[in-house]
Amino acid sequence: MNILADKLKKTIISLPEVKEILDGVDIEAMDQIQRWTYDYVTKFTKIEPKKAKVMKEKLVQECSLTEMEASEIVNTMPGSIEELRAFTFGWKKLILTDVLEKMLKIIKENA
Repeated sequence: MNILADKLKKTIISLPEVKEILDGVDIEAMDQIQRWTYDYVTKFTKIEPKKAKVMKEKLVQECSLTEMEASEIVNTMPGSIEELRAFTFGWKKLILTDVLEKMLKIIKENA
């Protein structure tokens, strides 16, 4: 049994949170995968990390989403009920229109 593996914890984070972490690393010290990741999150991050954390928290608490689902919403920032339905359809659970409207309101408040 690996003692270090027992102490590691997996955490689901959004793209803005990844960017925040990588912003603290010297680009010259990054390996190739880290640079590719940094390039990707720099291009596709749509909001600031603090706003992303708040939004993810609200989506989990107020809309009963999982951390993974909330992170997916933060990463994509859908702008309409139809776009939200496209994402939530893949989750294979029914999300009522009033919950989708609440999700959209949270997105717009934090965009």
